[in-house]
Amino acid sequence: MKIAVNMLWCVPGRVGGSEEYFVRQLSGLNEIAAPFDITVFAPLGFSDAHPEIAQSFRVVESTHSCERREVRVVTENTWLAKQTEKFDLVHHGGGTIPSRGNNKTLLTIHDAQYLTYPEYFGAVKLAYLRNRVPSALRRATAVATPSEYVRKTLIDSFDVPAEKISVVRHGVLPHIGQGATSEIELRNKFGLGNSRILFMPAITHPHKNHEFVLRMLASAWKDSSIKLVMAGGVGLGETRVNEVISELGLGDRALRIGRVDAADRDGLIKMSVALVFPSLYEGFGAPALEAMALGTPVIASNCASLPEVIGDGGLVLPLEEAVWAGALTEVHARRDELVRRGHARADLFTAANSAQDLCRAYEYALGTAS
Repeated sequence: MKIAVNMLWCVPGRVGGSEEYFVRQLSGLNEIAAPFDITVFAPLGFSDAHPEIAQSFRVVESTHSCERREVRVVTENTWLAKQTEKFDLVHHGGGTIPSRGNNKTLLTIHDAQYLTYPEYFGAVKLAYLRNRVPSALRRATAVATPSEYVRKTLIDSFDVPAEKISVVRHGVLPHIGQGATSEIELRNKFGLGNSRILFMPAITHPHKNHEFVLRMLASAWKDSSIKLVMAGGVGLGETRVNEVISELGLGDRALRIGRVDAADRDGLIKMSVALVFPSLYEGFGAPALEAMALGTPVIASNCASLPEVIGDGGLVLPLEEAVWAGALTEVHARRDELVRRGHARADLFTAANSAQDLCRAYEYALGTAS
């Protein structure tokens, strides 16, 4: 069976965790020798950003980078539609389906945040999602989500038949952390000295809730030996994050280091006292999984999909300062246990397991599921 994977939405370095989700799925398909003939359709430059995918699959690049949504939409409805008309299935990974093209489709929806927090979206994007997502759900042959939380949201919000939607979990690759930057190099690079590190990898969008951790740093976690390292791109909440850092006098304890590569990210996770993740909304929450796989305790909110993903592999807490106040003490006291539980939890989320989930979704969409 010939399957086309539409990754025109996946502009390298611009789409957050959904990029790694798909790249790891594809790596998993290769690892398990999935019984499908897969061709990836991607934006210009994708192969250079992900040579491991280009080595394992046929990658056909558009003549456009697809950084602008309107360019991507036109490309999907013209070039992609023509390229994929003879395929048995087209897997659309960006949360919507083009108006034109092959009618046999699997649609991946990463989250439904716009339903819960519409105020965090610009007017144009919100209107686009409100128009395109319900239409795509109706037209898709099958739908995949990264968590049961997102699956249930779609079923309840759009009256989609339950059997049409399956969970395709995130997965980590077997070699995660092997190329991690050393602790001494990271301390020198980012001026961390001998501080104990709390790591928060998240773009500064409002739902990531940086302000909550900053306020913890200024109150219950005011030990001057503790530094909060915040990695990730500039989001809609960047100005507010900087304002709070200034207001609370945290300029020397709360560091914004911008985007980091996988080696630095893994190294920062490994050297940290804990990964802190107070997000208000996650369709999955890949950083928590990465931390568990790398042996670093997780302190996370109990919002959206995070309890489902973390399970008993970390501290999952309501967003109340009084509850989080003792979290660092608990991490210290239970560190060996939390590391052990985290590893066990992460073992459920391998790239191979993710690929097996995806194969079952493909089989359902193709009508070949047993």
